[in-house]
Amino acid sequence: MAIKTLVSEQFLPIPLAQAWDFFSSPRNLNEITPDEMVFHILSDIPDKMYPGLLIIYRLAPMLKIPMTWVTEITHIEAGRYFIDEQRQGPYALWHHEHHFKEVDGGVQMTDILHYDIGLSVLGSLAGALFVDRKVRGIFTFREQKLRTLFPGAAPAA
Repeated sequence: MAIKTLVSEQFLPIPLAQAWDFFSSPRNLNEITPDEMVFHILSDIPDKMYPGLLIIYRLAPMLKIPMTWVTEITHIEAGRYFIDEQRQGPYALWHHEHHFKEVDGGVQMTDILHYDIGLSVLGSLAGALFVDRKVRGIFTFREQKLRTLFPGAAPAA
């Protein structure tokens, strides 16, 4: 396995409760996902996530080829963090931690993503050619979208 790690930090000029309400609602995922990924949630989802929640998506992350992706919310500590992990999808490993910390004037949000495309040499080549760039692009899109949704948000570190 060739596990890669992406860390992204962004300041949001909103109260912690507002940040948590926004990010802990699976219904907001579509709003912070690039349009070209053709993202649709297929499963019935609650207003707020809980440990064990499975979310089934249909999306087209590469070359407009549609696929099903299933993630599970594995851990939650309300107001502090939650973790989602892929159960079915394009990655050999997808472990995404979302951390929230109240700071002066708002919230420091930190994402830590561990992922592996798998497939040994072929996966490494695909990662180098386009997967790594696509993953970074998703986070860049989200950062820009959050600056629009929450004016005054600082760029990711």
